[in-house]
Amino acid sequence: MKFNIKNTQVYGLDKAFKASGNPMRTIIDNGEVTEKDIQRAIGLAKTRGGEGHDNFLKGILVQMDVTAPLFWWKQAQRYHWFDFVSSQSTMHCLLKFDVESQCVEETNRDILAIMKHLIDVYNAMSDDDPTKKNKWRELVASLPCGFCLGATMTTNYQQLKTMYYQRRYHKLMEWHIFTAWCEELPYFKELLGLE
Repeated sequence: MKFNIKNTQVYGLDKAFKASGNPMRTIIDNGEVTEKDIQRAIGLAKTRGGEGHDNFLKGILVQMDVTAPLFWWKQAQRYHWFDFVSSQSTMHCLLKFDVESQCVEETNRDILAIMKHLIDVYNAMSDDDPTKKNKWRELVASLPCGFCLGATMTTNYQQLKTMYYQRRYHKLMEWHIFTAWCEELPYFKELLGLE
């Protein structure tokens, strides 16, 4: 299995471009987006994170489906506004997955053989076996970090800006795929001054 991002939807781009001008207005402008609005938003978005000038980026919402190995999810979960809408569940589906095909190709084959053995032992146990709960715990605790799960996520351009700058040169190729995906989002490269 490979890391992937699919079914991307972006919301609120025009509204956020208009809102970027609110600090200088006495009346909120809900008219059509003008070239002036776009250029102002691009200028403000290029400012350093934490200055507050790019806060309007929070209004550009993004939803997507991400399939990633557990080792990537542990890193991605550090971002406050990268939220799970819903995800696949190991508790409900571990025994339904083909664990080997659900793992990245670099997952050690010996570990996959151990997982297959643990699943076979668990499946052979009777439901009234008092050790079955402990065997389940061993099974879940032994799941390799290369195991991939999918999730529907929601975030915004301000969070993606932070993630992009913090992860674009990361060791994991998954982050390179992620940052390349960011660059394909509408106006993302322009807003970050990447062109």
